[in-house]
Amino acid sequence: MKRGFRIGKIAGIDIHVDSSWFIIFVLFSWMLATTYFPGSFPGAGPIIYWLLGLVTSLLVFVSVLIHELAHSLVAIKQGEKVDRITLFILGGVAQITDEPKEPLSEFVMAVVGPLTSFILASFFFMLSLLFFGVSAALRSALIYLAIINTVLGLFNLIPGFPMDGGRVLRSILWSMTGDLRRATRIASFSGQAFSFLLVFLGILEVLRGSLSGLWLIFVGWFLQNAAVRGYRQVVMKTQLRGTKARDLMVEHFTVVDGGITVQILVDHFILKKKERIFLVGGEDYLRGIVCTDDVKKVPKMQRGETFVQDIMTPRDRLEFVGPDEDGEAILRKLAARDVNLIPVMDEEKLIGVICQSDLLRYIQLKNELKS
Repeated sequence: MKRGFRIGKIAGIDIHVDSSWFIIFVLFSWMLATTYFPGSFPGAGPIIYWLLGLVTSLLVFVSVLIHELAHSLVAIKQGEKVDRITLFILGGVAQITDEPKEPLSEFVMAVVGPLTSFILASFFFMLSLLFFGVSAALRSALIYLAIINTVLGLFNLIPGFPMDGGRVLRSILWSMTGDLRRATRIASFSGQAFSFLLVFLGILEVLRGSLSGLWLIFVGWFLQNAAVRGYRQVVMKTQLRGTKARDLMVEHFTVVDGGITVQILVDHFILKKKERIFLVGGEDYLRGIVCTDDVKKVPKMQRGETFVQDIMTPRDRLEFVGPDEDGEAILRKLAARDVNLIPVMDEEKLIGVICQSDLLRYIQLKNELKS
């Protein structure tokens, strides 16, 4: 189920807004309208404060978008593919479908984001000087934008993967060791250490009675998960390299109707047939594919009222691969399309399906056999 929507395309890159973005947008606007602007120039009235708050909040996220576009455009120039940029509650993220091919490419792509934020901060500060003595309202808004871009640039330079500073650190370690996996592990540990520090500081703030500590805890938790996930993805790519789709796919699957509930799918198909992947549609038409990875995302209390067609990967989002497709390329396609599974086609015949969990299971088995 979608959690956001596409708002347009810039330089061939899809721009998406996650539903969580609206939470932080409202919070930013409220904070500016009720605290920052009234303190900067008293007596203007709620309407002016709220109007400025909304416009300034929007410009904050335009700044975040420009930051991510800088990463993306450099990546494209270096031959990488950027699937989309998504704005969400913690800012923005560019979905680049592959790892950089060399340390220098990683370094340039990482450092250009904070550099862009510092350039924007300088731009807004210079503009604020032009409005000195002319408009206190506009000058306050521009100063705030200069501050927030400076903070964004500095925060991203912290040497913890997957932030920009962590990627800079990884590029340096990669250049020194020649080992991307080892460099990623060290940068990931650095990111986790920083995330634990944020959580610790957040707890201290909460104990002192400040609710701002909850935000630090949330950011720390998010960064810790991102650091672990980033390292795990690099490990997966390394271990899947050279593996063929025919070695990863599931060859047996059952057709189900998209109109049945997820609970019926679980009770009458997954548990009884002991299968994990099902085609959705009729005998001659494939509407989509659903697997246990999709089911896990639906809370148990909602499975009786959620239909299979609501959680399946629809046909138009499926990207088919051949039986000799490399495992690393398959993982990259799953990430780029943001889907849980991918069908394997031999010419016009569907011969198998690969779930994300199949890749994890293969890697786990491979590691067990090595020990």
